[in-house]
Amino acid sequence: MNGGYITVSSQTTGVAIATSGTSASATIPTMSSGELPRFIRVAATAPACVRLGKSSATALSTDLQIQPGDAVILSVNGNDRIAAIQVAAAGVVQVSPLENM
Repeated sequence: MNGGYITVSSQTTGVAIATSGTSASATIPTMSSGELPRFIRVAATAPACVRLGKSSATALSTDLQIQPGDAVILSVNGNDRIAAIQVAAAGVVQVSPLENM
C-alpha cells in the first residue's frame, strides 16, 4: 500500500454474506479482469469471524474477527472462498476485490 490509493473497481461488484450462528460462505469476487484479486477488503455490520479457503471454507468463532465500522484488507493467497459467522448477533459481511494492490 505504501501510501498509495486503494481502488475498488466500478466494473465489478462485491459479495454480501448474511451471518448467523452457522457459517455461510461465498465465492471471492473477481477483479474487472475476471481474475481473482490479490487482496480483498472485508467489512461487517455486526461483529463477525471470517476465514478464507480453497474450494470451501467454514468460519469458526476463533477465526479473524471483524468489528462494525472497521474494515480489514486480506491477502487472498490463491483462496477462492470466504466464510463468515456471527459473534453475537446477525449482520452482513461485505467483501470487495481490490484492483491495484
